[in-house]
Formats: sequence, C-alpha cells, structure tokens
Amino acid sequence: MSELMIHAGEWVVVCDGAKALLLENTGDTKFPNLRKVEVFEHKSLATHELGTDKPGRSHSSMGHSSSSVEQTDWHDQEERTFLLELLKHLDVVLAAGKTKSLIMVAPPRALGVMRPAYSHAMKAAVRSEIDKDYVKLPIYEIEKHLTGAPKP
Repeated sequence: MSELMIHAGEWVVVCDGAKALLLENTGDTKFPNLRKVEVFEHKSLATHELGTDKPGRSHSSMGHSSSSVEQTDWHDQEERTFLLELLKHLDVVLAAGKTKSLIMVAPPRALGVMRPAYSHAMKAAVRSEIDKDYVKLPIYEIEKHLTGAPKP
C-alpha cells in the first residue's frame, strides 16, 4: 500500500461488521499520531438465539411439490444493522463539527454495505476508502499500515 497522508484533526474509521474504532490524528501530516476517540462493538448472539425457527417451505401452485426456503443469514443482518448505525453516528459527528474529513478502513464487504448508505455529508467528508481489515490490530500497527511507516 502506498503512503497515506493523514491530516491533523482528521478521523480514521477502522471497522468491520462487529467493531469500529474511531481514531483522530492528534499529530500532523508528517508525524501522525492516531488516538482513540470512541470504540463501538456489537456482540453477536449465537445463531440459535437469532433465528427462531427452522427454514420455511414453499409450496408450488401447480402440483403437490414443495421446496425449502433459504435460511435467513441472521449474522449478515446483524452486521448490516451495525454498519448502518455506525454511519448514523458518523453523520452526527460531522454535523457537530467534530471532524470535517474521514478515512474509512474496512473489509471490502463492509465498504460495500456502507457506501450506498452514505449521506451527502458523508460523501463529502470521506476523503479515502481503504479495503483492509485492520480492526483487530493495535492502533500503532494501524498507523504503520496506513502511513507506510517502516516496521521496527
């Protein structure tokens, strides 16, 4: 990955479908210093606690055949809900003027869920999207990956 310039005061949102780190650059462009502003986590329930019944059946209008209906992916729905709630929170952050610019870092699938749901304010604020899954890394490692800083 090429070197990313993170501006002073800019926020970096590192997330996946269950956790989000909101980081602010308290340093400058040359020497970024990412600091945790907020952490959002969604504790997923076990599948048997999410789904209440076995998959449904569909009956043909002609004849007597039936077929099963695909099981709802409850975890996928939970992840989508989490990501959309995160976007609502970020809209509030932008409206409050806590930051004017965002860098979004998330796996491709999460970016695919969020991108169509960006508000006009989000579209204007998102300066860069990075399709990586860094949410489980310590902040100093995230900083190194994003800025291309040499590893010790």
